[in-house]
Amino acid sequence: MTNDWTHAAHLLCVRLDSPGDVLMCTPAMRALRTQHPARRLTLLTSPAGAALAPHLPDVDAVLAYEASWMKSSAIDPPARHIDHIAALAGHGFDGAVIFTCYSQSALPAALLCQLAGIPLRAAYCREKPYQLLTDWIADPEPGAFIRHEVQRQLDLVRHLGAGVFDERTSFVPLAADLAAVRARLRQAGIDPAGRWLALHPGAGAPARRYPPRHWSALIGELHERVRCPVVLTGSAHEVSLIDGIDIPPGAHVHSFAGQLGIGELGALLAQASLVVSNTIGPAHLAAAVGTPVVDLYSLTSLQHTPWRVPSRVCPAGHHDCMQKLAPTVVADAVCSLLKQTERYRVREAATD
Repeated sequence: MTNDWTHAAHLLCVRLDSPGDVLMCTPAMRALRTQHPARRLTLLTSPAGAALAPHLPDVDAVLAYEASWMKSSAIDPPARHIDHIAALAGHGFDGAVIFTCYSQSALPAALLCQLAGIPLRAAYCREKPYQLLTDWIADPEPGAFIRHEVQRQLDLVRHLGAGVFDERTSFVPLAADLAAVRARLRQAGIDPAGRWLALHPGAGAPARRYPPRHWSALIGELHERVRCPVVLTGSAHEVSLIDGIDIPPGAHVHSFAGQLGIGELGALLAQASLVVSNTIGPAHLAAAVGTPVVDLYSLTSLQHTPWRVPSRVCPAGHHDCMQKLAPTVVADAVCSLLKQTERYRVREAATD
């Protein structure tokens, strides 16, 4: 490892993934920010990840790039990538920290940064990177062990001399988003300051989705046992999925699917008593705003579970076993977590 990182005033942080993946990098970026008193951080991320820009307190600027080596990226002509390299070169970055999960290679991004003339380049890598990385940290995952992904990124920047006391993920809702969400909740007959739950039924991969019939049964269980309003969230392309959930008679349920941008979604989850999700994006967004989470997730992906927030993980075995996770088990987790957290959150709100 070189010692030049402590003097690098303008760093590029690379995470070319989804918003949830970017949120898991926020503690590591905070560590980099605190390492140098005048340091400026720029995040290079996917177009979806770039939507987080107004809400990341430790990031000064965000650049959107749809990298051809990432999942679900568009096929762009080579000239566009050359333009991106030229644009990166124009920023005069002193170094680039490339964040990945253990199943990804950092080398394409390392080459991009080398061609852009960025002198310092650090990442985990299993292959020999030769000149592509100036700081090569041998990747122990998944062979030796598997860490939570937030811990993976924190360990990476510690190799560069950056550490931080506050290791929570971060997302700061804007005042306008908070006000808009409160107005929307009141229109639905929900007291924003009262007890209400947010449920996110959608997921990118169909195999990771909790079946609609189970969501319906879960809503029925919660209506009988918790008796509070429920808000359903989801993206525009998940509206039909959420509309297909049968709402039990008498349950106070409202769908905001397709109606919220990332800022309003974060503001909504920040005010919920608890969030139930079967995908990492909303789960990490809830954790970043300090809201307890019941996470319906696969045992194969525990490195993506909620970080540093009260939570319950309802493991479903493998991705094809979500249908075997009984709604009563999820309802038990919700009731247990509400009992654990509500008194604390009431005291916390009273002291704000």
